[in-house]
Amino acid sequence: MKIFSLGTYHTKTANFTPKKEMITNIDQLDFTKQYSYADYLTWHFEERVELIRGWISRMSPAPLVVHQRILGKISLYIGGYLLDKRCELFIAPFDVRLTNKRKSVSNKAIVSVVQPDLSIICDPDKLDEKGCIGAPDWIIEILSPGNTRKEMREKFSLYEENGVREYWIVDPVHLMVQVFDLVNDKFAWRGNYVKEDLIPVGIFEDFTIDTNPLFD
Repeated sequence: MKIFSLGTYHTKTANFTPKKEMITNIDQLDFTKQYSYADYLTWHFEERVELIRGWISRMSPAPLVVHQRILGKISLYIGGYLLDKRCELFIAPFDVRLTNKRKSVSNKAIVSVVQPDLSIICDPDKLDEKGCIGAPDWIIEILSPGNTRKEMREKFSLYEENGVREYWIVDPVHLMVQVFDLVNDKFAWRGNYVKEDLIPVGIFEDFTIDTNPLFD
C-alpha cells in the first residue's frame, strides 16, 4: 500500500519517510535546538528569521524609514550600474543559503540561511527558484536598532568563511559605511567611509558610490 498524504514509501528498502510537520507559529520552535534548511522550508509564519549555523536568529521588525531610504538609494545606484552586466542585484527578503564550502548542498546539510539587505550575485549557476545557494559576490547590510553585536559578528564570520568577495556594513546612525574585501580567504578592513566620501566598489573597477546623496 502507498501512502501519499503522510510520507513517502520506498519499496526497495521498505523505509517510510514521514513528511515534516508544517510550522505555522514561531512559538512552535525550540530556540535551544539547531535546525537545517530542510526544517526552515516547513516554517510558514509571518515573522522573518535567519538560520546561522543552525541557530534561529530573529530578524528586526519592519525597518525604520532611514533604513528603507538608504536601501532604496543604494539599490538605484547599483541596479542602474548592473543594467548591462551579468551580475544581478537582489533585495531582501531573499534567501541566501550558505554551505560553508561543503560538498553536499542537500537541504539537510545546509544550516545557514540569511537574508542580506542587498546581495549582488555574478554567477547565474548559484540561482534557483528558492534564491541563492552559495556566497554572493557582494553583500550589503544596513544596521537596524535590533541588530546585536553578536549577530553581526556571527554573520561577518559566516560571510568570510563562505567567500563573499566584498562586504559593506552601512550605519545610518553614524552616517558611515564600513568596507571589507576578501583577501586570502580573510576579510581585510579597507576603511570607514563617511559623508563627502566616494566609495570604490572593489569587485567593479569602474564603479563608485557617492555617500552624499546616500546619507541626505
